[in-house]
Amino acid sequence: MKKSFLFFGLLSTAMLIGACKKNVEYYYYTQEEYDVISRSLNLPDESINYTPKLPDHLTRAGLTSPTVKAAEATLGRVLFYDKNLSSDKTISCASCHKQEIGFADDRRVSLGVESREGTRNSIALSSVANFAAYYGTDLNGSFGIPFFWDNRAATASEQNIASMLNPLEMNMKEHEIVDAVKNQDYYQPLFKKAFGSTEITSELVSRAISSFVNAMGSYQSRFDDAANTSNNGGWINYDANFTQFSAAENRGKALYINNCSSCHTSSFGRPSKFLSNNGLDESYSDKGVGAITGIGNEMGTFKVPTLRNIAITAPYMHDGRFATLSEVIDHYSTGIKNTPNLGFELRDTNGDVKKMNFTAQEKEDLIAFFNTLTDEKFRTDVRFSNPFK
Repeated sequence: MKKSFLFFGLLSTAMLIGACKKNVEYYYYTQEEYDVISRSLNLPDESINYTPKLPDHLTRAGLTSPTVKAAEATLGRVLFYDKNLSSDKTISCASCHKQEIGFADDRRVSLGVESREGTRNSIALSSVANFAAYYGTDLNGSFGIPFFWDNRAATASEQNIASMLNPLEMNMKEHEIVDAVKNQDYYQPLFKKAFGSTEITSELVSRAISSFVNAMGSYQSRFDDAANTSNNGGWINYDANFTQFSAAENRGKALYINNCSSCHTSSFGRPSKFLSNNGLDESYSDKGVGAITGIGNEMGTFKVPTLRNIAITAPYMHDGRFATLSEVIDHYSTGIKNTPNLGFELRDTNGDVKKMNFTAQEKEDLIAFFNTLTDEKFRTDVRFSNPFK
């Protein structure tokens, strides 16, 4: 009897110790920290994995998955959605980049503080496979693709701080950003977890937002699934018909590769060109990249985006002039203007403006293909959703 009591006593003690140990390991924040955080935010009391895992077809194309620090990305997520970081407390980064529509804005130009209109369409953050894989980061150095339609920001940090300081967007000064963050009690534990200190600076704010943006990745579309299974001994044949695609989707893919991929790529990974002019107007009031560089042949040129999630991120072009994909296709079919710096891909062998002259069926096929680029998982991924209660 005594041995039996002793056995069960030892067993109970071991289970209790194990339960306590598990409880200690489970808590990512202290109880006090989590009480502060949970008053305002819906964040789990555990670390979230923010490191993207690019599909095989993109890694074979030379893209590298970045390593993202979870605590920095979590802090960046809160900052990305926090309207306190604008002068009238009505605008956040997410105001112009809505997750449900691929982190785009459905307005021609976005509205900033006091309903001030911007000057260009907000680029969809889901238009890329992953920012850190080939955009401006320490990982890519001088080979990184710059940010904004006019390529004026070299890194994600430069981009987000510029938006916070822009009078037409969030209209803040750097010390005001710091003060706004210090005034919210939930940031102290988040900064401590991210940077090992409760010190708050504008540089750390920008770095955290960059980590969140660099964690973003749209690479789980039907196109990606099909490309991964078209592996021919390590080489992906994007030209071949994808067995998972309908006849219309494959016809649209062929049209895209033959007419569009020289600028926008076949893999929807790293774009083939950093900038170009696509003949929207014969003359241009917005000089784009040229206004930043002062280089003559860059006047009226703009970033060449990749087209992931293009079917859900209307309106289109740097000024949001086209409301539908049909209008975009019509432009390339018969509407390209003979502007001075027109991209050479949009001229024929005689130097004349190209007319692609898509038929009604071809237009339908292109749209069918563009719909395969929608990443439903990314637009509903809770890791990138609004954490505020």
